Amino acid sequence: MNRLRSKRTSRRMNRLKSKPRSRRPSRQILGFAALLAALVIALLPLPVTTSQASAADGEESAVTLSGGKGRYDDFSALKVTVHQTKKLRAQGVRVTWTGGAPTTDTEFTSNYLQIMQCWGDGQNGPDRENCEFGASGIGGTGGRWASQRALPDQVDPGEKTYVLDPAHPFDNPFVPFRPVKGKPTKSSTDFTYFGPIDTNEQPFVRVGADGTGESVFEAQTVVQAPHLGCGDATAAGPRHCWLVVVPRGAHDADGTTATAGDKVDASGLSTTSWEQRLVFRLDFLATGSYCPIGQPESRTIGSEMVTDALTSWQPTLCQSTGTTFGFSQSGEPYARRQVTATAADAPGLAFTLDPVEAAEGGPPVVHAPVAVSGLTLGFYIETPGSGELQEMRLTPRLVAKMLTHSYIRDVPGWQLAQPPAHVAKNPASLRNDPEFIALNPQYKNWAVDAARPLSLLVPLDETDTARLVWQWLRSDPEARDFLAGKPDPWGAKINPYFGSLTLDKDTGLTDFPKSDPTLSPALSVPPNDPLQYGITDLDPYTQDMHDSAQRTRRGNTGRTIVAELDSNAHKAKLVSQASKPGDRAVIALVDSASAARYGLRTAALRTADGTFVKPTNDALAKGVGTMRPSAVPGVLTPDPASARGGAYPLTTVTYAAASTGRPAADRAAYSRLMRYAAGPGQTPGVSAGQLPPGYAPMPQSLRTQALAAATTLEKATDPPGADGGATAGAGTAGGANGSSSGGSGGATTGGPGGGTGGTSGGPPASATPPVNRAQHIDPQKQNVVRATGSTPGAVLGAIRWVLLAVLVAGGGSALAGPAMLKWGVWRRRP
Repeated sequence: MNRLRSKRTSRRMNRLKSKPRSRRPSRQILGFAALLAALVIALLPLPVTTSQASAADGEESAVTLSGGKGRYDDFSALKVTVHQTKKLRAQGVRVTWTGGAPTTDTEFTSNYLQIMQCWGDGQNGPDRENCEFGASGIGGTGGRWASQRALPDQVDPGEKTYVLDPAHPFDNPFVPFRPVKGKPTKSSTDFTYFGPIDTNEQPFVRVGADGTGESVFEAQTVVQAPHLGCGDATAAGPRHCWLVVVPRGAHDADGTTATAGDKVDASGLSTTSWEQRLVFRLDFLATGSYCPIGQPESRTIGSEMVTDALTSWQPTLCQSTGTTFGFSQSGEPYARRQVTATAADAPGLAFTLDPVEAAEGGPPVVHAPVAVSGLTLGFYIETPGSGELQEMRLTPRLVAKMLTHSYIRDVPGWQLAQPPAHVAKNPASLRNDPEFIALNPQYKNWAVDAARPLSLLVPLDETDTARLVWQWLRSDPEARDFLAGKPDPWGAKINPYFGSLTLDKDTGLTDFPKSDPTLSPALSVPPNDPLQYGITDLDPYTQDMHDSAQRTRRGNTGRTIVAELDSNAHKAKLVSQASKPGDRAVIALVDSASAARYGLRTAALRTADGTFVKPTNDALAKGVGTMRPSAVPGVLTPDPASARGGAYPLTTVTYAAASTGRPAADRAAYSRLMRYAAGPGQTPGVSAGQLPPGYAPMPQSLRTQALAAATTLEKATDPPGADGGATAGAGTAGGANGSSSGGSGGATTGGPGGGTGGTSGGPPASATPPVNRAQHIDPQKQNVVRATGSTPGAVLGAIRWVLLAVLVAGGGSALAGPAMLKWGVWRRRP
């Protein structure tokens, strides 16, 4: 099927080369001048409502600070750079350094950095009581107290504030955590506000042999860390926070030198350690509501592939238009059903990869492309003594092995003396696979803690993105054969519990099954209370790909295979444990926007011509060029088998699909959203209203198609009985200010302010509910978008086209027939 195309009304003229025959301008030349002026006006870019910042905005706010000569260790050669300090949201922030003393062992005895996020409304930095630190729960690494809030007596003679209380000689003094709102903590292990699973602190960060290093720090907003309040609304604007780097040397706080078997022991919050801190101010984007309460609301629903883009566009749209767009993230198959649903409160627009097929005899559905991005395998892998690994190559067959739990360590019981028989002849894990090592020789000596099995994190839901992954695997002969049961050249076979699913043939698969029923005794089973774990305990689903990226950045999958006694209930339970620095390894299926947001390394995937390609903007643009028309005119579908010449095989185009059967007010609102997405929304950058990193700007053909779709939608005939009012999710705009479960398929999510919105959420009674799952929706990544009324650009656009018509009419009347023929040659063809 051919793509929808619209003819451009603008024309490009060549410079006039003819000379006037007299000093007095002729009527023809005056006509030419009028036409030229008209065309210049038509071709001038419209002003946009966002700053023209580039994707390098973040780097422009980089700050470098130098260390100082300490009491015992000289840090004056240390220079630390935080590469983005402004316009921050919940994201990864790159931190690099030079001039440090090398970390020489794997146990962080001495010479390392500690990085933490703190709040503080002053201008000179935070108090140590305001820092998220001391909850990493890491054992066997660093000094006993180095990563704690506890300050044992005599460890730091310089400590004068928190000292031993003679009335409680067995209680170590500690630095309490003081939240931005609420009461201070009551002990060094009081995890009221943050704990081992959700803390973003980095207590042990390696310095390389050359004194340099790099880390990506997870900056948290008030949404993830209410106790810090970063980005929350204050009278002075969004609350700023601080990133604090505490360098640790070879001396402890009492001046003693760390020797063999000894470690720097004092906490990073103790007085002597804290006085060496480097403090960087962090300015966050606002996290409050952007949408005035009381505006008409139109609901949207759909793909996570557009979530980060909508989040960025929302502030500009909300402030310049008169409609609130409620957005609920959901799997695309469920979202598509809402577009053609007959319920009055069904969302009127769905973001989807696959097309929406209009009901037989029903109103047509228009599809406007709004975003180009892709799926990727993001990873965070450390090796003891070597730091973070930078590159990885993966073939479709290697990905198929991970998705089908065909490695021993990806199946419950891997830790037993006799591993599960059905995978016993396969490699222990990806790092032991000869196919993987041949492609990635730098991983030859990669060692992972035996208590940390490695598997591939995937989200739970029925999605078009899952279908695309399986399509990519089936398009590769090696992967397809493996899924069909054929062993690889080294003898590895598919896990038979997955082999029975006919994954090599099932073209309708839209999720990632975990069908191995094996159970195994939990690690560290308490006596008299045995527990078992299964495959989803070993390799849990994530809530979505954003959650996958966040877990990867933290180096913790959230697996629960270790049993511990509950001190209150005195019963055993499965718990998640923090990963050990220097030994963390997570690989996850994520979207390219989430990978960029959290600074993840991304694997290079093998394409149809045997090359390995990452999801760069250029590769994504080439990936669009390999797509083929779907069964629905105007919608492209990925074709991984055609990914050659640098094209990325998991490229996606997200479409905004809306029914022409909606009332006129809804159609006008949705069409304006489409126009913004295809226009100013394609400007790359980190400012509000721009296209975030991880998205590639759409090619002109897709933008033109989106504008044509918007016009078609807006000018469609009103359905019988329509009153012109907004009926899609009609209600107050209160829902724009809150967040809710994206998996429910209904609740309005909104401005980055937290809290539950006022608009009701559930799916229409006639709709089939989506997969039921507990899903955290981050309002900073899922927001509402407003798009009705006239933006300044739209008003100027209308004026300039009226002026164009007047000038063209005047100029045309001044031109003779031959001149008009020449003008016809100058026309730019559609």
